[in-house]
Amino acid sequence: MSESNTTAPSFPEPVAPALLFDLDGTLIDSVYQHVIAWRNALAKADIELSVWRIHRRIGMSGGLFVNALMRETGLRLSAEQVAEAVEDHAVEYLRQHSSVVPLPGATELLRTLSARGISWAIATSGQRRTAGRALELLGLPEDTPMVTRDQVRFAKPDPDLFLAAAAQLGVDPRHTVVIGDSVWDMLAARRAGALGVGVLSGGYGRDELERAGAYRVYADPAELLARLDELGVRGAEEGG
Repeated sequence: MSESNTTAPSFPEPVAPALLFDLDGTLIDSVYQHVIAWRNALAKADIELSVWRIHRRIGMSGGLFVNALMRETGLRLSAEQVAEAVEDHAVEYLRQHSSVVPLPGATELLRTLSARGISWAIATSGQRRTAGRALELLGLPEDTPMVTRDQVRFAKPDPDLFLAAAAQLGVDPRHTVVIGDSVWDMLAARRAGALGVGVLSGGYGRDELERAGAYRVYADPAELLARLDELGVRGAEEGG
């Protein structure tokens, strides 16, 4: 019997996933500035809330954030008062922006991805006027792919921000990995069909992030950079 001429099946080269980053608490150390900004903004409306209650909602859009706190506390605000609180928060946050710094490894992580030809974008529930300040902090140009609250109908935990960021990169959301620090990021990632990866640098615990759908959890961008291979992100020189 002659040997059969069989060859191993060929497969296309693997395509590295695109990475979609949350901003506050994920790339920049700004969560607690947002907490204090919200506390001050709400105090102007004679609403006194403990900072831990506020922290649990950071990552949502401003309007949804206020609505959630009203539901939890039984308070009632008019649409005009909600809009005023959102505006006051932006003003209060910008007053503190000089104390915001990149998280450890954030700039190096983004530079490494770009050097390896890996697509990435930022998707944040913040408005452009507040989130845009982060580009300079991270050493990024103004045309960096970034989707902000102003550009979508709904913010997290709805998937709109991540869907829009994937569309901006021209990739299927199912071929993306969402990096975020809050349960709202993980829930939005699941709804977008993306893989969620958590970081602890925004104050949420590992178990909370995992319960919300995080496939992996890292301390901060620096640890994520050291373990990029665990996400299937490789350089051109690396084998499979």
